[in-house]
Amino acid sequence: MYRHIYQDLIQWKESKTRKPLILKGVRQCGKTWLLKTFAAEHFEDVAYFNFEGNDSLQICFTRDMNTERILKELGQIRHKSIDPKKTVVIFDEIQFCPSALTSLKYFFENMPELPIMCAGSLLGIALAKPLSSQGRPLLNASVDISSLSAFPVGKVTFLTLYPMDFSEFLLANGEEYLYNYLNDLNFDEKISPPLVDGITGYYRDYILVGGMPEAVNTWVLTHDVGKVDTVLTEILNSYEFDFAKHAPSADYPKLSGIWKAIPSQLAKENRKFIYSKVMTGGRGRNMSDALQWLVDAGLVYKIDRVERPDYPLSVTADSSYFKVYLCDVGLLRRLSRFDIEGFFADSPEFALMRGVITENFVLTELISSSGEVPFYWKSGNTAEVEFVVQHGVDIVPVEVKAGLHTSSKSLAVYREKYHPRIALRMSLKNVGITDDSRGRFISLPLYLAGKVTKYLH
Repeated sequence: MYRHIYQDLIQWKESKTRKPLILKGVRQCGKTWLLKTFAAEHFEDVAYFNFEGNDSLQICFTRDMNTERILKELGQIRHKSIDPKKTVVIFDEIQFCPSALTSLKYFFENMPELPIMCAGSLLGIALAKPLSSQGRPLLNASVDISSLSAFPVGKVTFLTLYPMDFSEFLLANGEEYLYNYLNDLNFDEKISPPLVDGITGYYRDYILVGGMPEAVNTWVLTHDVGKVDTVLTEILNSYEFDFAKHAPSADYPKLSGIWKAIPSQLAKENRKFIYSKVMTGGRGRNMSDALQWLVDAGLVYKIDRVERPDYPLSVTADSSYFKVYLCDVGLLRRLSRFDIEGFFADSPEFALMRGVITENFVLTELISSSGEVPFYWKSGNTAEVEFVVQHGVDIVPVEVKAGLHTSSKSLAVYREKYHPRIALRMSLKNVGITDDSRGRFISLPLYLAGKVTKYLH
């Protein structure tokens, strides 16, 4: 399966100032597969090591930071020497060995010719302070969190791999023509009417499947909704297993409770996340750390409110008033047990959850294309715009509609009040661009959410 980030890996390999690479991303989004595939295609030799549960491997890094010794011992472990000019070293789940993270600094300084690629699913958690107020470790007992203070700041390159986006989903389904067609659209060009139904059909498939590679592969091979749901359920179960395995046992109920409450919290008319709805007595002061654990793990996105969309958004945001979405729309659909027929039904009883899933889709497309988590705007109880993004010095409101019916006063209120240079609406309507006294208004079909920046010039 083609991943856009592959081009970034090529640039990293060819850089004259190459540093050790750390590829972050939620579990099961394809990090290991990508690194192994790239390494096999671009290097003569590949030395792969996984730190999770591998004590003998971790011992190599505990004595000192002598890179020649470490490299020699790594060669002994794999029964083959490592040539810095021919071999790429892959460290998988590197967050389980803080000393290995520290060693990246010394490899960069003393052996810059050796290409090192690392993957870490829980790296954000490992670098965060302990979840528990008692200071218990976030990962398993063998990991010394305090030793992460020696993290090689400035000595590594970070990349983030997200679940597959809609355009990658098209390629996985063999639709190279549609992929190129959407990529090559002119700024004000409408989608060709003969292609609308086909592209919309793939968009609906993506809402069903999401972007987790195993789910996508299952869909491509079988087109069996039941088998896709089985895969998504297994992924969700594995995440809950991570809660139990890597977080303090006393905090597991909070993590699990927040995780399972996300669909119901989003399904409220007011999507604000309320801790007391998770469990009796829930308060921000005793549950915010658990939510942050999920954010650091990359499993959820916390979207803060802005009441005034002033520049920069990060300064004006209210972090105590927020919504929580999942990292993947397919996982949200499955976690909520929302049947796919309900998503495409016209019945009003399904409208609320259909809107939630559509918002989650747009959100993940925006994040995977920009790397930035947006905000949302709410003015008292009168108006709300789903997302607000910062593009250069522009603050752009993004309204999301699940279908063809787009009547709404909220974006109109926002435009009248703040006169943004650009305002954006995502729906199933075709491309449309108009200019008036309030600024530029852009209407885009939902399946172009990942290409929003192209329209914000």
